[in-house]
Amino acid sequence: MTDGGAQPVLLMRDVWKSFGDVEVLRGIDLTVYPGEVLCLLGPSGSGKSTILRCINYLTRVDRGLILVNGDTVGYARKGDALVPLPERAAVGRRRSIGMVFQNFNLFPHMTALHNVMEALIATGQVRKKEAAELGRDMLGKVGLADKCGSYPGQLSGGQQQRVAIARALALKPKLMLFDEATSALDPELVRDVLDVIRALSEEGMTMIIVTHEMGFAREVADLVGFMDQGKLVELAPPEEFFTAPKSPRAKDFLRRVL
Repeated sequence: MTDGGAQPVLLMRDVWKSFGDVEVLRGIDLTVYPGEVLCLLGPSGSGKSTILRCINYLTRVDRGLILVNGDTVGYARKGDALVPLPERAAVGRRRSIGMVFQNFNLFPHMTALHNVMEALIATGQVRKKEAAELGRDMLGKVGLADKCGSYPGQLSGGQQQRVAIARALALKPKLMLFDEATSALDPELVRDVLDVIRALSEEGMTMIIVTHEMGFAREVADLVGFMDQGKLVELAPPEEFFTAPKSPRAKDFLRRVL
């Protein structure tokens, strides 16, 4: 898509990451503009989730540059070098990024409302009363207004994942990351979570979504990125990617999964 002069929400340039002798990311270049939805596809182990973790500074890169809203997340620039920030400063910069994982990571001893409130209170952004009001609003946004007092063990997997989405949204992120948010759900629960993500895309939320849901990616994505062996092999609009992929590896992948 054309940028229209807008500053990218995400800019990745020549990003590399290895775990031991295994190169997981190999020279990733990626640009995502405000309001865009990028879906990352590819086989397991291709590096999709590692990209998200590097963006959110849950994993440090070995080489390369990542900017979110024009700024580094976990690093400070000193000349041509990037120096890791103290954890507190890194957490402060990370607030503009919301992330939803495969597993819901909710506190089992807290209600849905208190799970959403906890992130707000822990970051010191708002007082408890305001956090409760915002928490109720966010739970209503994901269709769980009547579950504020329910504990995670009383909720279905799909409902727990929607609480996790509400928790991320409460921080008012500029960028949302979804790491296979439906992969741990029973098939009949997937639709509710995808409907929430679809609604966010219609509202103009900038998102990067790692998913195995091909039909969903084709519907909501502005761009589809195909990963293989740590490389971004192909990046194209969904209609182009799903009807006429250019790389042999993407063609083989689609033949197998569709």
